[in-house]
Formats: sequence, structure tokens, C-alpha cells
Amino acid sequence: MVVQDRRGGAVAAAAVCGTGLMAGLLATAGCSPNGAAADDQVAPARAPAATELRRSVEALLRAGTARVRTAMETVSGGTLVAIRGSGGYDFATASGQLRLVLPDLKGKPAGGNQPITEVLAPGALFMKNRGAGVPADKWVRVDTATLPDGNLVTGGATDPLAAAELLRGVREVTFQGQERWGGVPVRHYRGTTDLAAAAGRASARTRPALVAAEKGFTTMVVPFDAYVDDAGRLRKLRQRFRFANGVPAGASVTSTTELYAFGTPVVVRLPDRRDIFTGKISAASG
Repeated sequence: MVVQDRRGGAVAAAAVCGTGLMAGLLATAGCSPNGAAADDQVAPARAPAATELRRSVEALLRAGTARVRTAMETVSGGTLVAIRGSGGYDFATASGQLRLVLPDLKGKPAGGNQPITEVLAPGALFMKNRGAGVPADKWVRVDTATLPDGNLVTGGATDPLAAAELLRGVREVTFQGQERWGGVPVRHYRGTTDLAAAAGRASARTRPALVAAEKGFTTMVVPFDAYVDDAGRLRKLRQRFRFANGVPAGASVTSTTELYAFGTPVVVRLPDRRDIFTGKISAASG
């Protein structure tokens, strides 16, 4: 993994409501990201399973890097909106790069949206082809600790390390059985995790984002499905967030992160300072 930092300094664009992809899409559906709620009742935790999930972060750190597929699905008023992504991630440096494909909204023809490039780094999210008044050749930089959800859903993809670190707060889990994913045997677990507990146990790089999420969500419980291979590595993780104060009420977001091809080289280049947009960002998603 190589991280090339050519910023020449920290430059932050204003983190307004319209900065995030999910914020814009949720605005289209009349929702706002300020709450999460559990939607499953599960049996009390079995210590071995909970311990395995809490330790899955260390297994990913040992693996080093991975290819990533992401999906962010929002359901509001019976309408499903999905953002798909793919790229690579380095767990040792908490950095990665994703290419996101947005849904067609507002009467655009099929395929009318340009893919968005996102660079994930400790404490920061960079987006290119963001729209919302941002020139196509410029990047938007957001301090993830300033976002009300810590960028768990705002950017349209959950940072893979943050997604895994959420499992440090596991409080209830049941074993669903042995399965196969991508040709690999995995153990399927279903349960809930507590944001406050996860924030308290997270690594220094991820803690600020989870602390922000802890303050921003009105309910700390996040349901999940996790698929773990024989090396203790997460292969697939699905987390479900529900927004309490949006209109219509009960809008939900499901974030899915899939990890494979561990050890694949990943190169992440942080944007130059001169390429970061510092103007006003429209509240619309573009």
C-alpha cells in the first residue's frame, strides 16, 4: 500500500448539509440523517461469537489490504435508492479509494450520472465529480468528525475500517450457520452493536468519526449481519440504520461492505491542495 499525500496542507470545504451524497438523496426523499434504530430482536450474546466479531478488526489489520465492494440502499416512502461502489482499502493506514455509481434521479436518462471518486483517509473524505455546484475537476474535502453521522452513511459508502470497528460494540449476537461467500466458507452472525461502546473501544484513527456518530444518532443500537472466514476476517458486513426524525418517518439505510482479494496492492493518492474546492456547495445532490 502506498499513500501519496500532495495536499501541501489541510484545506477543508464547509461541511454543510448538502455535502454528503446520502444527505442529498435523503433530502430528495424528505429525510434527514439523525437517528438509528434496531429492527430485530435477538437472543443474548454468546461470548465466543461476540469476541470473534470484536477481534475481526485485528484480523483485517493482519491481512493488510483488500478489494472492496459497497452498497448503500435507502428506503423511504416505499422507494428504494441505491449507490454502488468498488475499489481498494488499506487497513494499516485507514485509507482507500472507491468509485461510486449513483442512481438516476430527477428525470435524468439512464446512465446520466457520472461516477464519483471518493478517497477515504483518517479523519477526511475527498469526493470528485460531486456535483452540487462543484467543478468537475475539483475535489471536496470533508472533515468526517464534523458530520452528524461520522460519515457512516453521508458519503454513500461506509469506510470499511469504521464499519468493522463498529463491531467492537457488539452486545447481542446469534450464530446463523455456516455458508459460502465468494467460494469461501464463512460463519454468518446476526446481532446488534452499540455505537457508544464501539466509540469507546475504537482505534485512535476511527474514534473521532464514531464519537461524532454517537452524538448525532438518537439511538445507539445498530443491527448487523456479519460473515467471517476461517482467518477471522470479515468478508461481508451489512449494517442497518433507521432515521427517526425524517419525513416520511422510518426511512432506513442499509450499508453493505464486501471484502475480498486480501493482500492486493492498493495505491491511494490524496488530492493536491490546489485541486480542493473551497466555494459554496449546493444543498442539492446534483
